Amino acid sequence: MNKKPRSLTRIIIPVVLTLVTIALIVWPMLAGGQYVVLDPKGPIGASQRDLIVISTILCAVIIVPVLILSAVIVWRYRDKPDNKAAYEPNWSHSTKAEAIWWTVPIIIIGILAIVTIRYTYDLEPSKPLAHEKAPITIQVSSLDWKWLFMYPEQGIATVNTLNIPADRPVKFELTADSPMNSFWIPQLGGQIYTMSGMAMTLYLQADHEGKYWGSGANFTGEHFGEMRFDVNATSDEDFDKWVADVKQNSQPLTTEGYSALAEPGTSNVAYYSAFPEGLFQNIVTKYVVDGQSAHSKHGTSNEASGAIQNATDTSNQDEDKSAN
Repeated sequence: MNKKPRSLTRIIIPVVLTLVTIALIVWPMLAGGQYVVLDPKGPIGASQRDLIVISTILCAVIIVPVLILSAVIVWRYRDKPDNKAAYEPNWSHSTKAEAIWWTVPIIIIGILAIVTIRYTYDLEPSKPLAHEKAPITIQVSSLDWKWLFMYPEQGIATVNTLNIPADRPVKFELTADSPMNSFWIPQLGGQIYTMSGMAMTLYLQADHEGKYWGSGANFTGEHFGEMRFDVNATSDEDFDKWVADVKQNSQPLTTEGYSALAEPGTSNVAYYSAFPEGLFQNIVTKYVVDGQSAHSKHGTSNEASGAIQNATDTSNQDEDKSAN
């Protein structure tokens, strides 16, 4: 009497868990939602989506048959009085089976390695994007718990909001004036870390006008979940109008204002008509101590690289004077 319920339970639980898992995967799509990583709006995001899909299919070639065979074997050779499956207690080897389950995975792994290497090279973050339009440069600094975006070519800055022209490459130069964080706009491309004493480079592009979601993707303390920002991709004309509006209707960010902004705490969206010259470079070199240079220039602008080198040279000269 007790065997039937237990046997039924063992069947029902895996089936229910499988259905729930499938429902959780499919439901957002049916409910009008979307997986933003799988809905790219730029060339980098599209390439990364392709790599995810290709890798998943290649892995499924191995995983799906294994899962199916596992279920078939358990069912076929289950303990049952009238089970007619062949009983071969001394069976231990099959050349044909060995050839299949070694050759197929080796081929799949080889293909996956080639695909991954190719995409890894093509998706190098600091590699400029081929485009007829020149890239716009935006300097990014992660703070506790907010994002500061500086537009050196336009001379403006924003907090927790980002405007970019569509169909034009964007060169992000990134650093941190706080614990390490991760800059991520899922529909445009993968995340890249922002780290103090380092200046990283990331090229992205929005192929279409629209509003995209950006976020910090690294735990940095109490309010890390609030490090979100909107990315507004507009036409070149609308972008220029927005820049002019910020210049006309906003106050400049002063050195004292930045010091207050850099204090730990959340912030609303803010706009600045100007910011201190060399602010990004000062943030990069803020933690240069005893002649130790920043770790990596990673393709950043010559100005940033020069600031790093100057800070190192100055520190070395001070050491020489002290020694003399």
